[in-house]
Formats: sequence, structure tokens, C-alpha cells
Amino acid sequence: MSDLTAEYQLDYFHENGFTRSECVSCGVGFWSRDETQETCGEPPCETYEFIGDPGFDESYTLEEMREAFLSFFEERGHERIEPYPVAANRWRDDVLLTQASIYDFQPLVTSGETPPPANPLTISQPCIRMQDIDNVGKTGRHTMAFEMMAHHAFNAKEEVGDEYAYAGEVYWKDETVAYCDELLEEMGADPEEITYIEDPWVGGGNAGPAIEVIYKGAELATLVFMSLEQDPDGEYELKDGNTYSEMDTYIVDTGYGLERWTWMSQGTPTVYEAVYPDAIDFLKQNAGIELSEEEEALVNRAATLAGAMDIDEAEDMETARGDIAAELGVDAAELEALMEPLETIYAVADHCRTMAYMFGDGIVPSNVGTGYLARMVLRRTKRLVDRVGVDAPLDELVDMQAERLGYENRDTIRDIVRTEVEKYRETLDRGGRQVRRLAEEYAEAGEPIPLEEVIELYDSHGIQPDMVEEIADEVGAEVTVPDDFYSLVAARHGGEEAFEEEGDEQAERIADLPETEKLFYEDPDRAEFEAVVLDVLDREEGYDVVLDQTMFYPEGGGQPADVGTLATDDATAEVTDVQERDGVVLHRADEELAKGEFVRGQIDGTRRRRLMEHHTATHVVGHAARQVLGEHVRQAGAQKGTDSSRLDVAHYDRVSREDVKRIEALANDIVRENRPVKDEWIHRNDAQARHGFDLFQGGIPPGEEIRLIHVAEDVQACAGTHVDRTGDIGLIKVLTTERVQDGVERIQFAAGAAAIEATQGTEDALYDAAAVLDVEPDAVPETAERFFTEWKERGKRIDELKDQLAEARAAGADGGEEVDLGDGTAVVRRLDADMDELRKTANALVEAGTVAVLGSGVDGATFVVAVPDGVDLNAGDVVGDLAREVGGGGGGPADFAQGGGPDADALDDALAKAPELLRAKLNA
Repeated sequence: MSDLTAEYQLDYFHENGFTRSECVSCGVGFWSRDETQETCGEPPCETYEFIGDPGFDESYTLEEMREAFLSFFEERGHERIEPYPVAANRWRDDVLLTQASIYDFQPLVTSGETPPPANPLTISQPCIRMQDIDNVGKTGRHTMAFEMMAHHAFNAKEEVGDEYAYAGEVYWKDETVAYCDELLEEMGADPEEITYIEDPWVGGGNAGPAIEVIYKGAELATLVFMSLEQDPDGEYELKDGNTYSEMDTYIVDTGYGLERWTWMSQGTPTVYEAVYPDAIDFLKQNAGIELSEEEEALVNRAATLAGAMDIDEAEDMETARGDIAAELGVDAAELEALMEPLETIYAVADHCRTMAYMFGDGIVPSNVGTGYLARMVLRRTKRLVDRVGVDAPLDELVDMQAERLGYENRDTIRDIVRTEVEKYRETLDRGGRQVRRLAEEYAEAGEPIPLEEVIELYDSHGIQPDMVEEIADEVGAEVTVPDDFYSLVAARHGGEEAFEEEGDEQAERIADLPETEKLFYEDPDRAEFEAVVLDVLDREEGYDVVLDQTMFYPEGGGQPADVGTLATDDATAEVTDVQERDGVVLHRADEELAKGEFVRGQIDGTRRRRLMEHHTATHVVGHAARQVLGEHVRQAGAQKGTDSSRLDVAHYDRVSREDVKRIEALANDIVRENRPVKDEWIHRNDAQARHGFDLFQGGIPPGEEIRLIHVAEDVQACAGTHVDRTGDIGLIKVLTTERVQDGVERIQFAAGAAAIEATQGTEDALYDAAAVLDVEPDAVPETAERFFTEWKERGKRIDELKDQLAEARAAGADGGEEVDLGDGTAVVRRLDADMDELRKTANALVEAGTVAVLGSGVDGATFVVAVPDGVDLNAGDVVGDLAREVGGGGGGPADFAQGGGPDADALDDALAKAPELLRAKLNA
């Protein structure tokens, strides 16, 4: 079994005066031009050496540094690529957020299935790493939101021929390190202080040698050489315990931290002053944080050691803080009191930038996926803002970052933040009471509150862990919140991987079949065709028939499969479902057809037509919803039908009736304009370059060539069947809207003949209501409102009369039996009334100081027993005994209980036994 040690013996190192050493502190191997260097140069083995002494010749802003990097690589033959959104699930279905520039090209480009948009290329990609959330503010270097400047080269071995979308080598390890060295020297870095650490990389089933670039204590870049894939028989065993073998493709995957490079050029105490100078100044002033010269000096000294505050490396934050205080010769509590408000300010600035990226790129807060992660950041930020004493509205703080990032949807971003803050306030009101109950329960049991309970409180109610700590302390309960709490929460909700593929037992057999020719794209109105049976797969129920060509549409993109028949001269099989696997269409049939047979196919043409109308209408409604609700609206799910369809959209607020009317009006404008519905097959990279990632509203299609559907100004990647022109839809009618989950609104609508049928159904209901009310249809709303108001008033009057009747019954004999209980009196009475009247009468008797035992023969036999204070009777016990007499049961608290049974004929006998029962209970 081999490791990757030999992979670091680069010609560039040997030819440019580098020496390989091992760090005396952590033991990692590294390369440096300084042969006397003993440590790897990275914290905690070394401190930041550039604070107050910038490592580059000039000071750069973020914008200036980004341009310097991209221009450097453009001048060296790399094509500049525009950044992708931070929501990686816009173009891939295995992750949620963009965490590195290579995410832009996974999995299709890195696997060789499609070519990259350029080769080589350079990019500065905004990223979000939720796993860094707990380090933000503390280490001086961690930011949850960051830009990964990068250059990439996609290589494939020559011997594999045309199996992949690219071939040959662009450049590899030596050239990559040379570029890095040259860039650093161009910036004015001292070559003697540049260190390259050997650090093999593994992730997502791939691996390769990697080099961390360290300068003056800061990691400025990571150079990954992705060349291995996980293989149980592989020759390389790496640090994750798995074995790997070489891939046919091998990729230069670099990451240069824009924020770190900018920080290095300025030498500020932390990266945050370099990245968010205006925000930091504003937040400090707003929170009233002013430092004396001595405190400023101490902060600067502490900043050089802040790398030791890394949650992933330190034993715990308290110990790490204590070690730094000891080295500075100050009291740990004094240092913490000085640093914590600053660390909170730093985190707020970073988190606001994170939210600007998220909401600017169209993520809508919700309880799942990227929406959950966005909500988590927002609620944590609100708590931090309140704790440090910043009184500026959170939407203004986020808007400061959105403006700096150049987002045009700033009004929407502010609306989202304001709406979420209000929801959070309501959540805290409800959740705070639950925390107190939970804390009291564990305090009484003498047990600490488990971490899972704290995480669940956050998940279900948004309760921040420090709030749990505060309430627990008040009631004397113990709770321990780990330093990496938010990282644990993010991991619980897919902060990294989102989905996992399932296996298929039939995959190998299907893989040997040719792709089915799909005739429905050529003529979607055609209902008949002829084909040859290529294979028949047995199923538990029925058969999967594979044809050389088909008019049957397989289920996909929310469009149901076609149904119909496959007929030979001897048999006719009903096709009840159609699915597609790897380009092969499987027709679910109830009869076995012979392989090689010639068949005639017939689809249900009327059903297909209605599905086409609804599918095109889905595109139209989605486009109209974006025009009315905002460009952040994206499809969160869709299902087409023959009678109605539904479209789920991501939206942070409820869809109002006025919104519905505007969406419906815009949609029908497009129908009346009779716009052409066009389809085109286009290279994936060209499609993305022209239309962006809003193409993938209904899912991410595989392959190098994808099909686009153009409806008015709406363009989507779609494999469904559609009408030729929008006028063919006829009519679109929005039926209902509802919130299916927080942050997702469902719009249900009907199209074509189904829209007319739905409208007629609504009219039928209106005319039926008019007939019942004996008014004209247009008078139904006013009449219904009048009847409802009268009904409510009548209900109130009935309640008042019931109260008066109960008081009257309690005051009079009304045929009941009075029972002397010694210190009190009981009234045993049959009162054939509903439960509401029984309760009211019982309460009136109790208020007069009397025990009430009431029975009713309405709907079986029912009992109510009420006991005033000071009487030693248990109402629940009495009701239980009486209910058994009528074949039932009952119970309740000592002062008021109810019960009963089905035997109404035994009611009088049971009540006759009540006086004896009461005396027995008292004497017991």
C-alpha cells in the first residue's frame, strides 16, 4: 500500500532551492527556501507575523485584490469566468451551498461528462462554509462568507481517447506551484518566507496530493491536484482510512482566499477590518465600543495569537483564551471582557455579508435545505446584534453588504430580513416558555439538559443556545453548549452533502440496451406509432417492455407518464406507467410481449393533450409569479395533471388574493397574445452562459446537450411535452393558494378545458348557495355575511340564556334531590340537556357551595360531577363509578369530571344510587 509522499517531489522545488523538512511542532512535511526553518509556519505552530507589518508591497481593497488575481491569470492564458450563485443546488443536486470554486464544475465537468466553459480558466467564486460559523470572529482569519479566487485546469490521459469531453494535459503540479510562487513574488512577498505544506486532500469520493501555501503565519491558498477516486482495490491508502486509485481525468483545483490576501496586504489586526472596514466602524460606534490606547495595543498583541482560538484545533475556547492571556501576561477574564464584544461585532459583519449573498442569490428562508441554513444565520445574527447592543435594524445591516456586493434586488432582501425578524420574535415568545418548562423539569430531576434537547429547541423554535443557558441558570439547571454548536446544527441539515443516490438491481441489464428514440419530441400531437420490442423485464406485477422507439412520454419533471396500449397481431397490453432509466424507456405493461416482436403503440391522446396544456401553463404561471412576487421566486416543486396542476414556489410571504388576480391576469395576457412555444437543443455551457441557472427550475438535466423551452420571456431546461403556441392553452384559472411549508407557497391552477370545468364548478356552487339563500348569485356574499353575523349574535344570545337558565336551575328545586353530606349539601338531578348546559349548571351549583351530580339522557347517558373547595370528594372517582352503571367510563380532576355510557335506560337507577355513593366516598 502506497501513500502520496513521492507526489511532492516536484522538479520546481528541486530546481528553485527548496528543502523538504518536517515541522518540529506538528510533524507535517513542508518545503521552504529557508533550510533552517523548523516549523511549518501555520498557527498554532507559529503566530501571525504580518499584523502591523503587511506582507505585500501595496495595500489592496477586496476589489483591487480580486482584479489583480484575475488579471494575473488572464495574462497567462486563462479565461475569466463569471461567478456562480452561492446556492449550489441551482445547478447540481448533491449539495446545498457553494463551498469552493470547484463546486461550479462538479460533477459533470470533473467526471469528464461535459467540457468546462474554458480550459484553463480563472474565477473568483463567492462561497459559504457553514462549518466555519463558530470560528468566525474568534480566530481573526475565519469568515463564513468568502471569495475563493482560483485557477483550474482540466486534464485527461491521452490513452483514453475520446471517452471524455476533454483530452490531454493543460498543465499539472509544477506549473501550478510556479504560478503561485510568481504571484506571491509579484505582490512583493519575501520568497524565503513562503512555505508549501504537504497535506493530502480527500472529499466526496475523490482525493489527491495537495499543498497549503503559508506566508507569515497565514494560509493564503491550497493547491489541490485531484487525481484519485475511491476504490476498494486501490493502491493508495489516505488519511480517511479509504483506498484510492488513479482517475483518467486529473484536475488542478486551486483556492486562493481573497480575504486572506487582502488582509495580508493591509496588516490589520484581523481579516474583518480589511474586509468590512465600513461595517466594523459603524457597528463599533453604534454599540458604543471605544478602546483606549492601552486596550488597542493589547487587542493588536492578542490578534497575533488569535490563530490558537480555532475550535477545530483547540481543546476548548476557555483554555485557548487562557493560554493567550498567559502569554500576554494579562488576566484571562480581563482579556475575554475586552475581546468578546469585538468578536461579536466581527461575526455580525461577516454574517450580514453571508445573508446578502444568500438572499441576493434568491435563497428564501424556510425549514429545510438552504432556506433552513439562511434562517439559522439570520437568527444567530439577530441574537448577536441584541447581545452586543447594536440598535440598527438588521435589514439595514444586511443592506449595507448587499449594496457593496452590487445586488439589484436590495428591496426584496430587506423585505425578507424584516419578515424573518418578525417571525423570530413570535417564535421566541412561544419557545421561551417551553425552554423554562424544560429547564425546570431537568432541574427537578437533578440532571443536565442534554445537548440533543438544546439542538431540538434551536431546530423547532429558533432558541439560541445562550438563551437556554440563561434560563437554565435562572432555574438551577445545568447545560453545556459545545463551542461548535452551530456547526453541529448545520451538519444536521445538510451543510455539506444533500442527497445520496440509490442503487438499481436492473441497472446492468438496462445499461446494455441502446437509448430509446423519443418520437414525442418530433410530433407531440401524434398518438400512434410502430416499434420493435428490444427486451422485456419481469416485475413482481407485470412487465417492463423496452422498444426501439416510442411515443409514450416517461414520467419526469412533474409530468405524469402517458398511458395507452401496445398491440401485436395476437395480444394487446395495457400500458399503465412509463419510466426512463439512462435513456432507456420502460413501458409498464400487464401482458408479456415477445422480444423481437413488431408492435403498434397507441397513447391516450386526449389525456396527453390536457397534460401538454397544463405543462406549458406551468411555465406561464411560474413566469407570471416571478413578475408579481419578485425575481427571487423559484420553483420548489411541480405536478402536472389533467384536471389541475400545482406549482410550488419559494417565497417568504403569503400569496394574497390581489397577488393571485395579478398572476392570473398576466398569465392569460400571455395566452391571448398567442406566443410561440419553442424548443431547442443546446450545449449546456452555452445555455448557462446565455440564461444563467434559472434554467433549472424543474431539476438538473444530465448530459452535454440539454433541451430548452421558450415561452414568452421564460426559458427553462425541460424535457416535457408542450403545445405549439400559448393560445393553444385556451385559459388559465388559479384555483387555490396555500402555504405547504414555511417559505414555500403552492399555486393550484387549471388550464384549457379543465379551467372551464373548474370555473363552471365554482359557478355551480355559487348558484346552489344562491338557491339555498333565495337570492340572486351576486347577492350571495352580502347575504352570507348578514346570515353569519346574525348567527354569531344568536349564538351569543343562546349562551347568555344558557347561563341564566343554569343559574335558575341552581337556585330552584327543579325536581332534583338534595343530599345532606354533613358539612355540605349535594344536588343530584337528571337534566336532559347537552354537555354545555350540564357544565354551566354544575358550575352555578358549585358557586353556591353545593356539590353537583347531574345526569343527562341525551345521546346515551352522560354525567357531570363538580365539587366546591373544602369538600373531601373526588369528582373523578364519583363519575367513574356512576359511568360504570351505564356501561361506560369517565374521570377527571378532583374538582370537575365528566363521563358516561351507552345505556340510557340505566340512567335513573344510577342517579338513585348517587346519594349512597357520595356518603360512602366521604366516610371512606
